[in-house]
Amino acid sequence: MSSTITYTVTGMSCGHCEKSISEEVSALPGVTDVTADAKAGTVTISSDAPLDESAVRAAVDEAGYELVGPAA
Repeated sequence: MSSTITYTVTGMSCGHCEKSISEEVSALPGVTDVTADAKAGTVTISSDAPLDESAVRAAVDEAGYELVGPAA
């Protein structure tokens, strides 16, 4: 069962930021696609199954940014 969710992320300001987050989140098991958008302050993640938010939070943190939570 595939899943897609968009999270709000703070601290992104450029393409390098987007790439850093995309690389870290893409490494999570089951992730099939990641789209980080610095202008919107979001990251959209598609995966084979719903991801544990704490794993996504840890990946975003590893990239140097802060996951606020699911986008409204």
